Amino acid sequence: MPLSETAPAPSTGKWLSVIGIGEDGVAGLGERAKRLIAEAGTVFGGERHLELAHTLTKGEVVSWPKPFDAGMALVRERRGRKTCVLASGDPFCHGVGVTLARHVPIEEMDVIPAPSAFSLAASRLGWALHDTETISVHGKPVSLLRPHLHPNARLLVLTSDENGPAQVARLLGQTGFAQSRVTVLEALGGEREKITHHIAESLAGSFDALNLLAIEVLGKGSPLPFAPGLPDDAFAHDHQITKRSIRALTLSALAPRRGELLWDVGAGSGSIGIEWMLCHPSLNTIAIEPRADRAANIRLNADTLGAPGLKLVEGRAPDALAGLPTPDAIFIGGGGSESGVMEAAIVALRSGGRLVANAVTLEMEAVLLREHATRGGELQRIQLARAEGVGTMTGWRPAMPVTQWSWVKP
Repeated sequence: MPLSETAPAPSTGKWLSVIGIGEDGVAGLGERAKRLIAEAGTVFGGERHLELAHTLTKGEVVSWPKPFDAGMALVRERRGRKTCVLASGDPFCHGVGVTLARHVPIEEMDVIPAPSAFSLAASRLGWALHDTETISVHGKPVSLLRPHLHPNARLLVLTSDENGPAQVARLLGQTGFAQSRVTVLEALGGEREKITHHIAESLAGSFDALNLLAIEVLGKGSPLPFAPGLPDDAFAHDHQITKRSIRALTLSALAPRRGELLWDVGAGSGSIGIEWMLCHPSLNTIAIEPRADRAANIRLNADTLGAPGLKLVEGRAPDALAGLPTPDAIFIGGGGSESGVMEAAIVALRSGGRLVANAVTLEMEAVLLREHATRGGELQRIQLARAEGVGTMTGWRPAMPVTQWSWVKP
């Protein structure tokens, strides 16, 4: 939500202090942080944070409500009065500071961070943070780790709770990386700090709910390549799938850019939308698919291949497109010849957005020829052939040609 809708102007100065606090509590705070907590008329935080700082608080103490977003309104109500929010470690590293900044101008905040869990872990292990992937699966599916599982990669993974280590170890085993070395770092920075070393396939035991995993990825698993064009058999499908080579060319034409949203219309197996999201963590996809069996495959593929955030709309275009967020790019791979689909997609696309449509049928090709003649863009025929056995010899087996229209909306 834009700041103009949530925070009035002009600024009233730095009325909100955001204090990072570690497991060492008050002992780890500087004098200025202690003073800001003591001076605050209201102190917000999780129950653990409030307990850690209870010797300093003099004003009203408010534990975050559920749902958490309701707490932002409570904070904004105190605008102009000295208010404090307690956060874990660095408030802007997967912390509450990120959420607060969507509601309160940073000019009105006084932020004092503590070391993040990632920084503490790196300092315990001697790992270079700039050479290490840092990932949070706190409150998120552990399948988000899948794209990061490459041999010899180093990962620091913030989990949700005491079950996190076992869930991550199970994923490592399922993907062929059961030999990975996993260090579990518990309650970093406090009196309960504990560090233990494991192999993923034999990881066992109970762990503190506050834990972070340091993973050295080892094994003979198949990493997901960075380039688009996963093997077709990486996806569950009923042969309704944009084939690997065509998929790579299609993603190149879609040209994903940071933070963009793709509509994958007639998604089939979801392969285009999933690989779009794998290009960068900031990318999002809404897949539109009318058939329930194919929708089930999309859900399975998104979770298995590390894109669990893909949004699925079960319905038939164009009706299913109504009310969806404005896309930056649209791919039409199925159903595009049906009445109203292409028109609705073109209307919905933002100015400057890209539309790519593939045709293997004469009916859909006719639609693309008409749109190209009317609107311009680029039209190309893609013809591939594979070497296959012909008796005792080898010959070329041509695949069905694909006509592709790509267009940028003025």
